[in-house]
Amino acid sequence: MKIFRKRNFFALAIPVLLISAYPEITHVNKGESESIGSVRNGELKNGYLLPYKGSNFSYFSPLSYYLMDNGYTHSTLYKVVSEAYQESEKTCPGIDFKIMQSTDRNGGRLFFHRTHQNGYGIDFMIPTVNRRGEQIKAFDWIGMWHYLINFDEYGYNEIFGSVRLDFETISKHIIAVDDAARRNGLRIRKILIKTQLIDELYATTAGREIQRRRIFIPTRLPHIVNQVHDDHYHIDFEER
Repeated sequence: MKIFRKRNFFALAIPVLLISAYPEITHVNKGESESIGSVRNGELKNGYLLPYKGSNFSYFSPLSYYLMDNGYTHSTLYKVVSEAYQESEKTCPGIDFKIMQSTDRNGGRLFFHRTHQNGYGIDFMIPTVNRRGEQIKAFDWIGMWHYLINFDEYGYNEIFGSVRLDFETISKHIIAVDDAARRNGLRIRKILIKTQLIDELYATTAGREIQRRRIFIPTRLPHIVNQVHDDHYHIDFEER
């Protein structure tokens, strides 16, 4: 009887999952997107679906991508993200990046987020390294649970003290994103990252370039917003 019930469950669950993922499975990017309103109160028309996987990056959660429709973005930002990862293959060879949530298929309120509403906001996971500077991927495959991982003010994991955030890599990626945004008629409006980590970011060579370019990174954030941005950085864009 138990085996029969399990078979019935999977027989029902698989079609439901396929139906839920159908928009992403069949989606074709074409034309141009339209961004309406702001990142806090907006919507997205004809959104572009980011690739689930590329040569040096992948999306962080199949649940978020296929079932929650969180992998969409404005067509111009799609170009920015793609070009920045192409550049990062040169500046950060061997690094596997993770895209976190961007925008729902039609924009609007995103689960657990206040922004991301008009296709011009996106989260990027911060890669982690060991004490030898080698990338650690142990946290990269836990999907939505990644938000529960905690790092201290110096970027060290609070449970596994030998694991640290890779500030050199993310600062290089931010420069690549900024360059790609400028080429495509956008600018970085702001970057959110845990404020206690900003000094570590600026201590890198590319981090000093971020400072020179005066890319806005707020030094004060509401407590809960600050706490959840210890494992990823959020970037908002606007048209130039």
